[in-house]
Amino acid sequence: MNTRMRCATTAGAASVLLVSLTACGGVLPGGGSDSSAPVRKGNDVKIGLLLPEKEATRYEKFDRPIIEKQVSELTDGQGKFVYANADQDADLQNQQLQKMIDEKVDTVIVDSVDAHTIAASVQKAKDAGIHVIAYDRLAQGPVDAFVGFDNELVGQTQGKELVAAIGAEQGKKAKVVMINGSPTDPNAKDFKDSAREELANTVTVAKSYDTVAWKPQNAKANMQSAIAALGASNIAGVYSANDGMAAGVIAALKEAGVTKMPPITGQDAELAAVRRILTGDQYMSVYKPYPDEAATAAEMAVRIAQGRDIEFEALATGRTDSPTTKQIHTASISVVALKRTNIKQTVVKDKIYTVKQICSGGYAAACAEAGLE
Repeated sequence: MNTRMRCATTAGAASVLLVSLTACGGVLPGGGSDSSAPVRKGNDVKIGLLLPEKEATRYEKFDRPIIEKQVSELTDGQGKFVYANADQDADLQNQQLQKMIDEKVDTVIVDSVDAHTIAASVQKAKDAGIHVIAYDRLAQGPVDAFVGFDNELVGQTQGKELVAAIGAEQGKKAKVVMINGSPTDPNAKDFKDSAREELANTVTVAKSYDTVAWKPQNAKANMQSAIAALGASNIAGVYSANDGMAAGVIAALKEAGVTKMPPITGQDAELAAVRRILTGDQYMSVYKPYPDEAATAAEMAVRIAQGRDIEFEALATGRTDSPTTKQIHTASISVVALKRTNIKQTVVKDKIYTVKQICSGGYAAACAEAGLE
C-alpha cells in the first residue's frame, strides 16, 4: 500500500481484485465540509482523461480504451470523452489540463507526468468547479480522489522475489543493482523504498540509480555505469522498477558479454516482458490489473460528475494523504507477482493476452516448456 494511506488494504492473490479499504471518516469528496446538496446531472457529462506517456504500452492498449468504453456504457452513450497524452512533458500536460478546463469538462482523470508540477493546474480545475481524479500516480493539489495500485506491495513483491531468486543464503555477499523509476513520479519512491527495505535486510545494494522519465535507454546507461563500477560477473541480481527499464538492463548486460542473466525484476506485465520471463532473460514482473483500475476510475469520474456522491464514495472508501491534501478518497487495487509458473493463471486468465499472442514469433518452444499451450 502507498505509505501515505491511512487505511489498511487486503492483498489479493492471482486474481483481479479491487481492494475494499476500511472507511476512515465521512468527509465529502476533496476533503471539504460543504453541507449543501450536490448538484445532480444526468448522462450528459463530459469526462476528460490525461495520460502521461506512451513508453509503457499499457496506457494506449488498456487504460484509454477501457476508460472511454466505461464512460460510454455508464452514460448510455450520452457522455462525452476527451483525451490527451503528454508524452512525458509536464508543461504540455498542464496545457492539456487547461484546455480541458476551457472545454468545461465535468471531471478530469489525470495520471500526472510530474505530481508536483501539476498541482497549480489541479487547483485551477477545482476553482472552475471541475472534479479531479488522480489516476495511478497521486497528483498534488486538491484532488477529489485517487485510484491506484498498492505501491508498497509492488515494491515489497519485487524485493522479496529478487531475494528468493538470488537465494537468501548468499547474504550480504550478494551485490544488487537498483534501477529505480523517475524521480518526478511519487510512485517510484514508494516502489524503491519498499523494495530497498526487503533487499537491505538480506543482500547488499551496491548501486542505486533513479532513472529519468522511466526511459529504457536511460536505464541501460545506468546499468552500464553499474557494470563498469562492479563488473558484470559480480552482480547477483537487478531490481528494475518496470519492464521497459528491464529491457534496457538486459541489453546492457548482453553487451557486456553476459549470456545467463541474473534475476531481474520488472513491473507492468508487458507482452515483451512476459516473453522474456518465458525465455529466462527476466525473472519476474508485477501484474497490475489495469482493467479494474481503469474501470474504477471511469465509474468514479462519472458518478462524481453526476453528483451521485454515495455511489462515488462507495468506490473509494480508503483515505490517502498527499503533500498538499489530506484524507483523499482512495480506491486501491492489489497486485501479484508474475512468473513463469503463473502466466496462464494471470494475464491469460484475465484476457490481457492470449496464448497465441504470447507464443507467436518464435516463442512456441519456450511456451511449451512452461506448459503454456
